[in-house]
Parts: sequence; C-alpha cells; structure tokens
Amino acid sequence: MKIIEGINLGIRFILEMSALAALGYWGYKTGSGATRWVLTLGAPAAAVVLWALFVSEKPTIELVRALQLVIEFIVFGAAVVALAAAGQGALAATFAIVTLISGTLNYV
Repeated sequence: MKIIEGINLGIRFILEMSALAALGYWGYKTGSGATRWVLTLGAPAAAVVLWALFVSEKPTIELVRALQLVIEFIVFGAAVVALAAAGQGALAATFAIVTLISGTLNYV
C-alpha cells in the first residue's frame, strides 16, 4: 500500500505542475499584447497562491479537509476549463480523469 501512496504522491505533484502549465498555456493562447503576458503569468500565480495558502503540505491558513478539497477542485477544475478553452479538449478530458482518480486515491 505504501508503494501505491508514493506513486500517487508523485502523480499528484505532476498534476499540480501540469495545472500551472495549463493555466499558463490558456493565458498565452487567450491574450494578446500585454494582456497575454498578464494572463500567462497571472493565472498560474493565482493558483500557486491559493494552493500555498490553503492546500499545501503546510498551508498558511489551516482549513478543514472538506474546504481544502473544494480549493483543490477549483484549481484542477480551472486547469481543465483552461485546456478546453484553449482548444485542447482531449487533453482536458484526460487531465480531468487522471485528476479524479488520483484525488480519489489521495482522499482514501
């Protein structure tokens, strides 16, 4: 069981980094001019702040687990929506499925 937990933690880390990349990609594809760079850098930065404040291993603000899950859902959901909005529907669906499976394993 410890092996599965370790593998899932690695997958979760990759998913977290992928969510940031997805948000940055969306910003780049959506914006133009200066707005492109604000979105490209700002969307992932907002996700990092949310994650660090509420969801990380040692969050700045402690929340009950249910609220942490809501924030995780918001960050990962935003990445799925961002990928779909950037024209990457198949990638968005794959990301959503892997995130749901990993999240379920993480919660159990």
